[in-house]
Amino acid sequence: MKINNNLYIVGGGDYGYNLSNTLDSNVYVIDTGEELWMVDSGFDGGDRVLQNMRNDGLDLDRVTKLFVTHYHADHAGALSYMRKSLDDQLQICISERAASAVRTGDEDVIGLTWAKSFGFYPSEFSWEPTEIDVDLTHNQTVVSGDFELTAIETDGHCNGHMNFLVTGEDSSYLFSGDHVFWGGKIILQNVADSSVQEYAKSMNRLLEYEFQALMPGHLNFSLENGRRHIQKAADQFNRIGLPPSLL
Repeated sequence: MKINNNLYIVGGGDYGYNLSNTLDSNVYVIDTGEELWMVDSGFDGGDRVLQNMRNDGLDLDRVTKLFVTHYHADHAGALSYMRKSLDDQLQICISERAASAVRTGDEDVIGLTWAKSFGFYPSEFSWEPTEIDVDLTHNQTVVSGDFELTAIETDGHCNGHMNFLVTGEDSSYLFSGDHVFWGGKIILQNVADSSVQEYAKSMNRLLEYEFQALMPGHLNFSLENGRRHIQKAADQFNRIGLPPSLL
């Protein structure tokens, strides 16, 4: 689904626009003019995501990079499928702190074992180890044409979570994964690598960056004044409270 001249949303499940399979996160595509960048892969709807891209007139041969916000399965479960489907040119990029778990397919580290134990993910789903091409560090930049992506460390939801700030052609987008959503909502979970203190620190860090659009991993996005959602969540943390939960 085309959003504007450079931005598409091509995947999303029940916590999104139902463009692909039920458990998929939002999957975005940025057309830099020179190549296509993807943000997140979704859970298991890779075939539908790629078909949506074709339906939108996007040439899959132009896809060069897939930036992953974090290693939870609804955002990264389809990485292996994308690797096999787009292998010749695709580079998968994720935080250096998350890369090892994806490379080894460690279901305990990524929280998949825990999530399957109470039925959030189907028990038969098996995480496939996937090679990572680029281990991203905080404030690392990637440039294509007039577009620049900056990787921002945003721990809190889980270790190795990143937001991606993309600027170009008078547009600026923050792809926030599961860090922050419309209305300043968050997802703080009862898991070992989820931290209130890190969440608060990361939320305030995002206010150091300027952007217009907030493009979260689920539900609605804001094309203008997206920072207001960050500010709302940060204000709650800074009052020694917690922002409202998405779940």
